[in-house]
Amino acid sequence: MSKIWRHDFRYPKFLRGCRQGWRAFSSTAASASGPKSKTSTSDNKLFSKTLLLPKTRLPLWSDPSKSEEPFRNKSSGELYRWQWENAKGSLFVLHDGPPYANGHLHMGHALNKIVKDIITRYNVLIGNKVHYAPGWDCHGLPIENKVLQQLGKDQRSVDPKIIRDAAKAFAKQEVQRQREEFSQLGIMADWCTDTTYRTMDHAYEMRQLQIFKSMVEAGLIYRHYRPVHYSPSSRSALAEAELSYKDDHVSHSVYVSFALDLKAEGMRPILRNLLREKAETHLLVWTTTPWTLTANMGIAVHPDLKYSILIQKKTARTFIVGSERVYDLTDILGEVEEIAQVDGSELVDSVYHPLFFEVAQTVSFTRPLKVLPSGHVTADSGTGLVHCAPAHGAEDYALFRDLGLLTTDKSMLCHVDTDGKFSSAVEEVVGESVAKRLVGEEVLKDGGKAMNELLGDMGVLVKVQRIKHRYPYDWKTDQPVIMLATSQWFADLNSIKEDALKVLKQVSFFPTISRRRLQSFVQTRSEWCISRQRVWGVPIPALYRIATDTAVMDGESLAHILSVLDEKGTAHWWDGPVGDFVPQYLRKEGEDPETVYKKGTDTMDVWFDSGSSWAMLRDVVGDEIRERGYYADVCVEGSDQHRGWFQSQLLTAVAATKAEGKVVRPYNHLITHGMVLDPVGKKMSKSLGNIISPRTVITGGKDKKKEPTYGADVLRLWAATVEYWNDVAIGSNVLAQCAESMRKIRNSARFILGNLEDGRGLLNLPRVRRVDMNLANRYVMHELYKVDKIAREAYPTYNFAKVVNVLSNFANVTLSSLYFDITKDCLYANAKDSIERRAVLTVLEQVLRTMVSVMAPILPHLAEEIHYILSGAEEPSSGMSVFTKKWEPMSSEWEDPSTEKDMNDLLRIRTVVLNLLEKARSNKSIGSSLEADVELIVPGDAAELSALLRREEGLLKTLFIVSDVAVIHEVPNDGTSLSWTHEDSIGLFGKRKRHNLCVLVRPAKLDKCPRCWTFTRPEQEKLCQRCSEVIKYSSL
Repeated sequence: MSKIWRHDFRYPKFLRGCRQGWRAFSSTAASASGPKSKTSTSDNKLFSKTLLLPKTRLPLWSDPSKSEEPFRNKSSGELYRWQWENAKGSLFVLHDGPPYANGHLHMGHALNKIVKDIITRYNVLIGNKVHYAPGWDCHGLPIENKVLQQLGKDQRSVDPKIIRDAAKAFAKQEVQRQREEFSQLGIMADWCTDTTYRTMDHAYEMRQLQIFKSMVEAGLIYRHYRPVHYSPSSRSALAEAELSYKDDHVSHSVYVSFALDLKAEGMRPILRNLLREKAETHLLVWTTTPWTLTANMGIAVHPDLKYSILIQKKTARTFIVGSERVYDLTDILGEVEEIAQVDGSELVDSVYHPLFFEVAQTVSFTRPLKVLPSGHVTADSGTGLVHCAPAHGAEDYALFRDLGLLTTDKSMLCHVDTDGKFSSAVEEVVGESVAKRLVGEEVLKDGGKAMNELLGDMGVLVKVQRIKHRYPYDWKTDQPVIMLATSQWFADLNSIKEDALKVLKQVSFFPTISRRRLQSFVQTRSEWCISRQRVWGVPIPALYRIATDTAVMDGESLAHILSVLDEKGTAHWWDGPVGDFVPQYLRKEGEDPETVYKKGTDTMDVWFDSGSSWAMLRDVVGDEIRERGYYADVCVEGSDQHRGWFQSQLLTAVAATKAEGKVVRPYNHLITHGMVLDPVGKKMSKSLGNIISPRTVITGGKDKKKEPTYGADVLRLWAATVEYWNDVAIGSNVLAQCAESMRKIRNSARFILGNLEDGRGLLNLPRVRRVDMNLANRYVMHELYKVDKIAREAYPTYNFAKVVNVLSNFANVTLSSLYFDITKDCLYANAKDSIERRAVLTVLEQVLRTMVSVMAPILPHLAEEIHYILSGAEEPSSGMSVFTKKWEPMSSEWEDPSTEKDMNDLLRIRTVVLNLLEKARSNKSIGSSLEADVELIVPGDAAELSALLRREEGLLKTLFIVSDVAVIHEVPNDGTSLSWTHEDSIGLFGKRKRHNLCVLVRPAKLDKCPRCWTFTRPEQEKLCQRCSEVIKYSSL
């Protein structure tokens, strides 16, 4: 092909020969006019100069430094500001869930931001006014731990102010780094500080505290001493949303015997009678957390279950277990004899001895330990008797609370400190000497082992059993958590749950199955632990009376405190004197606030931080909220956010707006994407060495052969191609395929630009109306109309893979494999102003316009590059963005099913012709398809088929890429005189029956034209008639 133009596509083998007829129009090629040519080399060179060869400024290969970076600002920050000031359409709000400000971006970030950007760009393109403010989550443990590592110290050995100052500086640094990396993805946003948000911004924190205040005033916030999920590795309480569960956690469970007090009052007569001759009887209990046994306050049974009194034959010991568990306990107890069965209700109120009473000789046990009735006991596992430690279990706590057994915070036994270690308080249960074996040991490690050893030494350990089971972990530290009674602040969710679930019914979900996931999370939560024992976060502004350690926090106190913080910043809560925060109504004459009150040290759950972000949109939406009923049109995040940001937004918004009188949902559409995995479906991690960085994809790695510089558009194309609502894979092969797909789309645009002379091809020339176009032109416009329609339906339903599929298929099949091939002769060799050529250019002009609109949200850099070339601007940064031109849908006049049907019939015939041409080429009969003519023999009774072929007879040679096509009704009688022929038939259906069309391929009748290479030149003529007229006209 000519050095000045190359349209580089891959074609099926049978098409390659057809393309040879149009391969080149350079002077070198033009001189090779064949043995029958009567033209000189100088004439051939002259003829080549008369061809209208494509020329464009769009390079064949994309270099991101030239094809992306120069357009980046125009298509991101400048565009965002322009549309905000000029767009006249509806307000569209995409609310950005803030990524955590820590570390480089990973592929999950890239997928998330690209999906969001495709949505916002589409809305700009159709004329909507888009609000999109990128944000960052800046508080919390990961940053706090990071700065502690940098300081090389433990949290308790560093002044909290030093940690907070270092954390804030670190968060600022990370935000800047991620801001730069996000911009490389081509994200349309105003990345200035004023138009982005950080959860550590003063204005943001004040909005969050106002939401908190409204929830306090509504009675939704309270403080309790009760068991919560507690992370020793984070030294903080955790909410359910901060847990991950592992199914292969290993615990050393124990079967332990508690001795019944056969002399104590309260035992039911039936049971006492059955045990009257027994010296001792034991309640067999199973637990996976033996470290909680020091906090045992009761044993629960189900009153309606049957319980068996067993004699262990090996030891003659008496045990009581659930009757349905006897068979499963054979491995634990060995052979046993059942002497009686009783209802669980007959065990209730029986008293048993404290587990450690024999080793704790100096300890005085003041309260009796009893068997309690509980519906949460089942016969599915264990022994049917449940060890209860209210300080370490939510169900145990609920049972004791409902039975009125917890009168004060001190009613619960708890011997574990905030480091997850046995505290000195354990001495109150096990005695001074035994306590030395436990105090200071981590309950999940050596403390648990020490407990099992102690149980064995005491003779109460029946068996240790190693089990794998599902267990909660701290999702940030990846370490196991415990249930631990601590004083925490909670949000009451029961009071707003019904409203939240009602609001969710008005929200649409994509994919639809994700609705159930979020609903179930909300449905199963009754409260939300919102306090954390960390220093880097928004303070919970509660005052505490020093004398009683009781909290003081109400609307009036918060109004005063928030006014102080609004003026001096939230850091003043930590640094300022307590007197600044004590309102007048709490002050008493003669009292010094500094000696009466202290400030709380808890910070808010970071999910409360990010979950308050919807409040930023109140000013954006303004009075439109009455009609909208929601703040954000769309939120897009990973599937893990059903338990996180999606949920915390919903709960805070419902709580705050309900308190104001009318519930407003924070979002209208929720879109969920999956995780990004490596090519074999594994999660990316440093330890596996399978991490693919977005930066490496965009800018390339050290070894450019292994890690090429793809640029942002290839990565964006990957994100749009995959079914992002599921987990998706990425790797070198996938990226190479995406690069190839983009190259084909780019080259389609390049071919069009070349023939349009970068937009000047129809300058001062009239476009051709539909009525004057041939079937092929109308067919391509019909196909283009379908592309436009499908894309405009797919974008608002977030099915971007459908857009990519229809665009790629149109570019590769309709254009490259068909239309470009059959129109090159007309484009290169026809007169510049011929109606045939102008018709093709009219089609190509609309094709490029629509393709740019369709691709722009996904491939903004390529769209901008094409737009820049069409605009004629000297610099890529000059001029307006392609997105400033509204995407107008194609007119329905181009929808033409009858044209599609006719063209499909001709394309079926074309397939037969191309197969016959390939046979001729394989037999060395021809080199180029232009050396052949085609004759179509139509049956006499095939009137409909005959009419179609006669009507389109002038198009057929172009469609088949041969020199001539004749439509006849009888087999020609000159077949014996030809050097070769190939024939076949094809069945085509008419209105009433099937007709067999005979297809005959034969040598071209005329000679080769040295200008256009078609075999249409009479022997005595220098050129074919078409070229003669073009040359004659152009010389005038």
